[in-house]
Formats: sequence, C-alpha cells, structure tokens
Amino acid sequence: MLIRTSRRTLASFLTSTAAPFPPGRALSTTSSPLAFRSLSSTNRAAQTFANDQMNASKIYPRATQLYFSSSSTPSGDDIMEAFPSSSSFVGNNVSNAMLALANADAICFDVDSTVITEEGIDVLADSLGKGKEVADFTRQAMGGDMKFEDALAARLGLMEPSKASIEKCLEEHGINLSPGIDRLVEVCHKKGIDVFLVSGGFRIMIEPVAKQLMISKSNIYANTILFEEDEEGTYKGFDATEPTSADGGKPKALNMIKDEFGYQTMIMVGDGATDAQAKPPADAFIGFGGVVVRDKVKDAACWFVNDFEDMIRVVEEFAPNDRRNA
Repeated sequence: MLIRTSRRTLASFLTSTAAPFPPGRALSTTSSPLAFRSLSSTNRAAQTFANDQMNASKIYPRATQLYFSSSSTPSGDDIMEAFPSSSSFVGNNVSNAMLALANADAICFDVDSTVITEEGIDVLADSLGKGKEVADFTRQAMGGDMKFEDALAARLGLMEPSKASIEKCLEEHGINLSPGIDRLVEVCHKKGIDVFLVSGGFRIMIEPVAKQLMISKSNIYANTILFEEDEEGTYKGFDATEPTSADGGKPKALNMIKDEFGYQTMIMVGDGATDAQAKPPADAFIGFGGVVVRDKVKDAACWFVNDFEDMIRVVEEFAPNDRRNA
C-alpha cells in the first residue's frame, strides 16, 4: 500500500514504494533518454523525476500523484486514509488524535493496566494478603467513582507495605509488559519523541518498568512511599506533595513537564479516568483498553485503542525523523 508522505525525496519515495523499473525501459526527459538497468540508475532516474513531475507521472502516475499531492505536513484525514478501508476507529476525535500523535514531541503513559497488564498496587496487595479489599478501592478510583487521593490513602492504610515487602514482591512477581509497548517506546525514541511514565502508582515499583523500557528515572512522575529508617523499612506514609497523589494530579504533572521542557504537542495514553483528566494540557488523550475497558474512559477518549499496533504505525510512518537533530 502506498502511503502519502512528504518526508522523503521523490527518489526515496518511488524506489521504496513502486515496483522496480523494467530492464531497458527508457524515459524521455527534457535532456536525453536514460536506461534504467540497475538500482543506481533507478535512483538517478528518480532524482530526475523530482525535477520533472510530468515525466515521472508517465511511468508511475499513482506514486507521483501521491507524492506531489501531499503537503509538508499530512492532515489527520491523510493519516486515517493510510489505513485499510476495513479499519474501524473509536473515539470522539480520532483524526485529531492521530495528527497530534504524529507531531508529538512528548508522550506520557499511564503505567498500570496500560504499560503493564496489571494494577501494581493490586499485585502488591495480593502479596500481602489484602487483595480483595484493595482491588475494590482500585476499581472505584479508576472508574472515577472515588477521589484518587482518598483511594490511595485507604489502600496504603490497609496494606502498610514495608520496603522489604515491596522488594520481595518485585523479585517474586516480575514485570508483565502489555504487548507492543516495548516497540512503541522504541520507535518513539528513534523518532526523538520523549517518553514519560505518569502514574498514580508507586515509584519504587515503576522504576524497574522504566529500566526495562530504557526510560530515564527522571521521566517518572509517580507516588513516593515513605519508610522508616529501620531494618525492614516500615511503612511511614506517602509523599502528599507528589502531583499524582491527588485527584487532578495528572494534568498537574503534565503541566510541570510542559513548563520544564517547553513541549509543543503532548499526548496522554492510559486506561483510567485520571488519565482522561490530563487533556488539557495534553493535546490528545488516547484511551487504552487492552487490559480493561472502562466506559467513562472510552467515552472521553479522542481515540480509543485496544492494542498499540495502530499507534506504532502512525509514529513510524508519519512522525518526522529525530527532531532533536533537526
């Protein structure tokens, strides 16, 4: 399938999308005929096409039409049209979300039930024998039925996790990444898009996830559990000054990120009501339902996805090359 793009020269566009020139096929140009018998001659011919649209269209009219009709920046509709006609998209402004993703200089991901396939706090609660009670609070917080700060305080109060118990949980349980998140983060890095983890979960449990995805610790915005300075690291409380420790914390965190780094276009990706709150300052909210589908989140999402494949495609094919080196 041919993709509209203006980020390639016509030479690259034709040689990467169109079939090879037939051996011995000649093209009349404004100067003299050229024979196309090798890859190098094909590249030279394609450069000629860039200077002579009419001649190019005689041999590959569809490829040339796509190239010359594309603008310097594809529209959201252009991006949607690149997908098969059978594709079905969900969201209240999918076109805008795709365009924002293609132009993003920063993407912020929720962690629990988005980057990983579980709710980290529920995993910890299970390891401490408090699974059911804590899971009930988690559902209320993620569904938007309870203020996040109230749910956080209640869950931690039930568990009172020591530093030693958390480290044991991490060692025994491991990390279960959502399928495709590693490839999405990788292609974002290649394109020069900064990736942040913005979570109502706990920094001590998120740092191993960031390490596996090669995301800097400094790009984690999450809650900090406080411990006593004894052998077990007895639970002491949590840092209430962290932006993600209260309801409305994620938009606050994104504003902090935007103010510090000066990003022009930011995306928030997540499964919960607190993630949907992050637009604005996020230019688009992409809801994720690969682990659990929450109706309120689905209704609020500019674009709602059940996996990361289409997001990967948008970034790979429509995001400009590393803008930090531009």
